[in-house]
Amino acid sequence: MAGLFTPLAQDQTLAAAVLTGDNRAIVAVIAVVAVAALAVAVVLVRQVLAAGEGTDSMKKIAAAVQEGANAYLARQMRTLGIFAVVVFFLLMLLPADDWNQRAGRSVFFLIGAAFSAATGYIGMWLAVRSNVRVAAAAREATPGEGEAARDLTEVSHKAMKIAFRTGGVVGMFTVGLGLLGAAVVVLVYAADAPKVLEGFGLGAALIAMFMRVGGGIFTKAADVGADLVGKVEQGIPEDDPRNAATIADNVGDNVGDCAGMAADLFESYAVTLVAALILGKVAFGDAGLALPLIVPAIGVLTAMIGIFAVAPRRSDRSGMTAINRGFFISAVISLVLVAVAVFVYLPGSFAELDNAEGPIKAMDGDPRVLALVAVAIGIVLAALIQQLTGYFTETNRRPVRDIGKTSLTGPATVVLSGISIGLESAVYTALLIGLGVYGAFLLGGTSITLALFAVALAGTGLLTTVGVIVAMDTFGPVSDNAQGIAEMSGDVEGEGAQVLTDLDAVGNTTKAITKGIAIATAVLAAAALFGSYQDAIGTAVAKAETTIDAHMTLNLIIGQPNNLVGLMLGAAVVFLFSGLAINAVSRSAGAVVYEVRRQFREKPGIMDYTETPEYGRVVDICTKDALRELRTPGLLAVMAPIAVGFSLGVGALGSFLAGAIGTGTLMAVFLANSGGAWDNAKKLVEDGHHGGKGSEAHAATVIGDTVGDPFKDTAGPAINPLLKVMNLVALLIAPAVVQFSFGDDASPGIRAGIAIVSIVVIVGAVYSSKRRGIAVGDEGAEETPGKVAKQASDPAVVNS
Repeated sequence: MAGLFTPLAQDQTLAAAVLTGDNRAIVAVIAVVAVAALAVAVVLVRQVLAAGEGTDSMKKIAAAVQEGANAYLARQMRTLGIFAVVVFFLLMLLPADDWNQRAGRSVFFLIGAAFSAATGYIGMWLAVRSNVRVAAAAREATPGEGEAARDLTEVSHKAMKIAFRTGGVVGMFTVGLGLLGAAVVVLVYAADAPKVLEGFGLGAALIAMFMRVGGGIFTKAADVGADLVGKVEQGIPEDDPRNAATIADNVGDNVGDCAGMAADLFESYAVTLVAALILGKVAFGDAGLALPLIVPAIGVLTAMIGIFAVAPRRSDRSGMTAINRGFFISAVISLVLVAVAVFVYLPGSFAELDNAEGPIKAMDGDPRVLALVAVAIGIVLAALIQQLTGYFTETNRRPVRDIGKTSLTGPATVVLSGISIGLESAVYTALLIGLGVYGAFLLGGTSITLALFAVALAGTGLLTTVGVIVAMDTFGPVSDNAQGIAEMSGDVEGEGAQVLTDLDAVGNTTKAITKGIAIATAVLAAAALFGSYQDAIGTAVAKAETTIDAHMTLNLIIGQPNNLVGLMLGAAVVFLFSGLAINAVSRSAGAVVYEVRRQFREKPGIMDYTETPEYGRVVDICTKDALRELRTPGLLAVMAPIAVGFSLGVGALGSFLAGAIGTGTLMAVFLANSGGAWDNAKKLVEDGHHGGKGSEAHAATVIGDTVGDPFKDTAGPAINPLLKVMNLVALLIAPAVVQFSFGDDASPGIRAGIAIVSIVVIVGAVYSSKRRGIAVGDEGAEETPGKVAKQASDPAVVNS
């Protein structure tokens, strides 16, 4: 038991690994590859912007969406800028080997945050310009007077290519900036790079979480409000220009799905590299400072191939066939190139690994085989999750069709069916991820260090597909927005409208798939960071010249009550975080409902097009609510590990992380797949099944979709960065927890003080969130729960 939390490098300091001249040259080449990815992104931008923008009406609507998205992100960045500056200085206070590490960690925290924000902003910037171009391309399927009819398949392929190339730009920026940041840190800091990269990863994860939560609240408040008043109460189409929430809905798609998901996958990329370099430095010595960068660099090259390979063919059953083809081409080429790279770069035995951990050098076996199999596990895991998620969310698969059938018996059965599908799919996805993690872990044999590094390598294997995955995700909101612009303008009808409907259904599936893969990436990164946390504790103990005495041993045994409490608290944080996010959408959606109802009531001419809705009022409501709700989840993610670590100890904090990872995996998949299935069940009915648009079955699926909206686009995706933020915070505070818990510097008073302050901050933030009003009334004043309940029961309000 005495060796339970000793450092992973048992017979040498962590600084033993060095960046050799050859490795420095390799990392420099990797940085060039990263810059090449950014250059390819510029080429794709030009291709997208070269397409036509359609009619003046379409351009006007697209301009309104662009203005709303830019205004929201600008306000969000100002809010997050203050938070980033505060964290910058807090990081300077945490223990480090020297001031060079401290300064580098804080500076690269800001760089990671800036890269994450830039990735999200670029995704939004191009998406709001691409959407109108996709709509214009689809319009060519419906010729005007005197125009020759265009080939429908050709038109569909052109529209799809524009949408996917838009996603390709975001994918290239994601992998390019992620790889460039990591490569520069390694070149500048060499063996100290893993410590500095902790700051880089935390910056990326924090900004991604804020963009995910804020953007998710914005987009789903507008979406739910628009559906409930427009579709259900007024009986008008989803993107009817008479609905005041339509512009906000389309703005939300971009700030939530495009900006939010791009930032999310960027931080997954950055954090996985952080964990891989921390563990690689110990397990593979000198080679461990380059191998974790070589694998994703190969992924950058194959992502370029995969993006250009998405070229629809006449024989394709749907657009999803072309996207799957690009994904699998990229994955297979990645695996082949990784095999070549590891057999060229790595030696044939562990004994030949320079500056690796002593026990690892004594092991039998071939490190090349271990690295290849670990990476292969990650690539295969991504492919399996893609297929599994597609099964539960595609319109032509049984689960979604079953939800469609339940619509004939009302909204309650639709909701129940979607919940059951989400719960069941979460089990299968968790089993797949668990098998992947355990399979990689087994590769390490008797060495826990090697096993954890294998898990991290599996994460880098999954990263080889990220470029295509981001392209798939952005494809969804671009297609959704294109359909909205077409419907609001009234300039795309008949076969052109059907082209956009088909693309939107494919987009719903791609968004669900990318959420599933993002969850797998989060778990692999969190599992690797979990190992890094163990290393951080062991190193802190060694530096304090403290042995693990009987007291500390009790603190580390999982069966001890304090550690079981930590496990439950980790699970509880995921539930609380999800509940707060969903409740925030509910409050904001309520405000949108009241505002849209007010406009229909006070401007009766809206329905016959003699009066124009006030779109800006709804955009403003969603913006204010989304930014107001950012504080609570952010404070919860940062303060919860601090409260647990300093109050219950390092063992309880490890249990806390385990509870959060386990519960977060299941919860995120459940929320994402339920929401995706409900959304496509609605599309199924709208396409004419079970009564079609305007039927009671349609109304039932709309209600199911509104329940699923905050599930799949707010709470579910935000769990991914939540897990990594908490893991990184635990990793950063671990030395301080050990310092004030054991040895000469032990101080129960300091621990209690920090814990109490953290708990007070969490309780205050949650209490403040719960005290907020439910909705906004006609005059813009905040409503109390009692007043809202009274209004909700007033027939004059309900029937307005």
